[in-house]
Amino acid sequence: MRVVIAAQAERTHFLGMVPVAWALRAAGHEVRVASQPELEGVVTGAGLPFVPVGKDHTLRATLRRLSKLPGAGGGLDWADDRIWDLPWTHLRVEYRQMVSWWWRMVNEPMLGDLVALCRQWRPDLVIWEPTTFAGAIAARACGAAHVRFLWGVDLFSQTRAAFLRRMGEQPPDQQEDPLAAWLTALAARYGLDYDEELVHGQATIDFVPPALKAPTPPPGPHYLPTRYVPYNGRAVVPHWLRTPPHRPRICLTLGTSTADWFGDYTVAVKDVLSGLADLDAEIIATIPAAQQHSLGPVPANTRLVDYVPLHALTPTCHAMITHGGPGTVFTSLTHGVPQVITPHPRLFDTPLLAQRVAQAGAGLVLPPAVADADAVCRGVARLIAEPRFARSADRLRREMQDMPAPADLVPLLHDLTG
Repeated sequence: MRVVIAAQAERTHFLGMVPVAWALRAAGHEVRVASQPELEGVVTGAGLPFVPVGKDHTLRATLRRLSKLPGAGGGLDWADDRIWDLPWTHLRVEYRQMVSWWWRMVNEPMLGDLVALCRQWRPDLVIWEPTTFAGAIAARACGAAHVRFLWGVDLFSQTRAAFLRRMGEQPPDQQEDPLAAWLTALAARYGLDYDEELVHGQATIDFVPPALKAPTPPPGPHYLPTRYVPYNGRAVVPHWLRTPPHRPRICLTLGTSTADWFGDYTVAVKDVLSGLADLDAEIIATIPAAQQHSLGPVPANTRLVDYVPLHALTPTCHAMITHGGPGTVFTSLTHGVPQVITPHPRLFDTPLLAQRVAQAGAGLVLPPAVADADAVCRGVARLIAEPRFARSADRLRREMQDMPAPADLVPLLHDLTG
């Protein structure tokens, strides 16, 4: 079969899809990745055919400009169940802004070209990451099956279900569904009707293990569980990483996307490294070369690295300090490594994922308000001193290993096209 993988140009969103693309190609299927031009190097670096569609979105630059305006805030934390007790007028405005300032901005620059590609190439299946609704519309426009691919906890469906519930409680003249209105207009351009399948897909590929899912699954999606296979991009394993450490190794990795999107990290890196100076451990801090000079001299037990393949580094670590990004969190859990997580409140699902990991006993969560250097260092010391964290992380590792491999998913995807 022919498969289009559609993803808006966000590197971290796409990387998790690569092992499934490899599995499809290994099974003999044709795969093309369609995204905005910015993603070309990431896709071709993964050994996959790339088709540029549309033009690059401006979401990242726009949000950084908006964040500098007086009175700019972070918006709602959609992972916090308490927000659904807010007045409907507030919720409606916030949801409208999420559609307008996120999903619209990344989809509309690529939609026309993506539909044209699918109508010309005639794929049997379109797999789209959860913010690339253009993939669902393009699939329907050419008669292909389509599947959503999650890159984290399904906060999208949880939020959707809660919003529709609150909307249904309102008088008819107060009901407004910004997502449905936007997708209805986009679908109408191609003679298509709107329904909730354009939001959830005909199925949803999900690598989140049962222990980290929501207690009550959101209605709508049909989930296809799949094992998480770490892939962090093209990488060279350095010599020092091939030598087993002589003392506990701690990795501090706060995500490339956090600095790219917001210009800062969730903790003061220099202060954290100073606080860990007296710990009998080797500290590996993955900091871009352009930012390392601002740290000045670092403690003797610290090694600064520009980039190192996380899937190679993590198995050698006893604990991690992370920002809560799904790729980082699931790579760590794949190897049973506990984490101190300092989630950025404006990175959508990271607070929810951090909460799930802590509830499973595999880590500690430090919200930004309390995530100072002392708190981070105390958290790391606990992860090393208390074996229960490592045991819980290993339990999650085994649960993830028991999930179907990407190769096992391929026949199910083929059946959807029947």
